[in-house]
Amino acid sequence: MPMKNNREYREMVLEVMAIEEPQEEDRKTVAGYATTFNEPYVLYEDGDIVFREQVAPGAFAEADMTDTIMQYNHEGRVFARITNGTLRVKPDERGLYIEADLGGTEIGRELYDEIRGGYTDKMSFGFIVSDDEQLRTNAEDGRVDVLRTITGISKLFDVSAVSIPANDGTSIGAQTRGRIDGVIEEVRAERLEVERLNLEREKVKARVRALGGNV
Repeated sequence: MPMKNNREYREMVLEVMAIEEPQEEDRKTVAGYATTFNEPYVLYEDGDIVFREQVAPGAFAEADMTDTIMQYNHEGRVFARITNGTLRVKPDERGLYIEADLGGTEIGRELYDEIRGGYTDKMSFGFIVSDDEQLRTNAEDGRVDVLRTITGISKLFDVSAVSIPANDGTSIGAQTRGRIDGVIEEVRAERLEVERLNLEREKVKARVRALGGNV
């Protein structure tokens, strides 16, 4: 999936559901969460280096959501949008709640039927990060865990119903990709330095033993 202006996408195993309550005949309303708060998910793995991510409450406080749209897999036709009143997006205590009326187009009504039938039940969102924090933890077994907390989002482009959410299909913005690459190189450099020091230590021990000393 192409990225523009450091746009990132997160495909989450979260529900979107058709609202079965009595509605006007031409309304086909769905609701769900595009993301939740303070629930870490795996963003990327490289051997025993794991990058996790979570969205902090308040991350959407300054987000531009003036023309957010709803799509399917972030592509193609628009099913609903904020500017014409068919899409409502609002952060609550759990996460980013969305509600959309899909009754305005034929393809929207088809998507509503797919959601109601349980064929499509996952959500995603496209955004630009303005602020984040990073915490790195080194375990005794050599595993490195990096947790990125998104604390600010400047722009919410779209929310999408998705067919198969998967971490390996998630698009990562250039800045995030750069940070990940930087951490990987840093960890590898640290491990090479440890190996070098251990090798030097073994050489010193070998020379001491050769001279009849104890180590």
